[in-house]
Amino acid sequence: MGNIFDTHAHYFKEDFGGELDDILAELPSKNVGRVLAVGCDIPSSMEEIALAERYGYIYAAAGIHPENASDLPDNWERLLEKLLEHKKVAALGEIGLDYHYPEPNREVQHDVFIKQLEMAKRLGLPVIIHSRDASGDTMEILRKYKPRGVLHCFSGSAETAREVVKLGMYIGFTGVLTFKNSKKACAACAETPIERLLLETDCPYMAPVPHRGERSDSSMIAFTAAKMAEIKGVSTEEMIDIARKNGERLFFGTGDTDE
Repeated sequence: MGNIFDTHAHYFKEDFGGELDDILAELPSKNVGRVLAVGCDIPSSMEEIALAERYGYIYAAAGIHPENASDLPDNWERLLEKLLEHKKVAALGEIGLDYHYPEPNREVQHDVFIKQLEMAKRLGLPVIIHSRDASGDTMEILRKYKPRGVLHCFSGSAETAREVVKLGMYIGFTGVLTFKNSKKACAACAETPIERLLLETDCPYMAPVPHRGERSDSSMIAFTAAKMAEIKGVSTEEMIDIARKNGERLFFGTGDTDE
C-alpha cells in the first residue's frame, strides 16, 4: 500500500469525465494508499460512496456544503443520515460556513451547519469543516459544539490555528501551502503541532506548485508534503508518514480499516 493519505478530495465525474477511472486506477502506483472522497450535497455524496464501493483504497465523506445549504429537500437530514450508515463512510462533511458570496444567507448556513454537527455527535463521526471568509462565526460555533474533526483547506491565522488545536481538532493544508503568497498559511502550519497536521489536495482544485493552475489529483500531494516537511524540519517521507497516521487516527480511530 502507498503511504499517501489524501484526506480531502473531490472525484466527481463532471470534473474528470471519462478519465476518472483511469486516474483512480493509477493512483496506487503513485504511492497513494488511501483517499477520502468528500461529498458536497446528497447526490455528490452518493457519487463518492459509489467510488468507495468500487475502489478498496477510497473511503467517503457525506455532507451538505454551505454553498448547497439552501433549497434542500424536506427530508435531507434523513437522507444524509442514511448515507452516513454506509460502512465505507468515514466522516460527515464537507460542512461549515462560506460568506464569500451573499447566498445562501447566513441564517440558513448556520442552521444546516449546526444540524450536521449535532448529527455527527449523535453518530460518533468526525467532521470536515469548510470555512471561507467566516472565521469568527465558524470558531464561535466550534467552541460551542467542540466536534472531533478537521478544519480543511486552512486559511486562518496562526492564532486561529492554535485555538483549533486547543479544541482538539486537526488542520488540513492543500497545495496553497506551496504558493508564493502563502505566508499566512505557512505561519499557521508552523504553529500547528505536527501530530495535528493533515495533507489534502481538495482536488480537482488547489494544485500545488509546479502544477498550479492544472487539474489536481491525489498524487500531487507529494509537493505539498515537501513544503510542509520543510516548515516542520523533517523529511518529505517522514511528513507523508506522519500525516497518514494522523489521518488514520482521526478518521479510523486505531488506523485499522476494513479493506
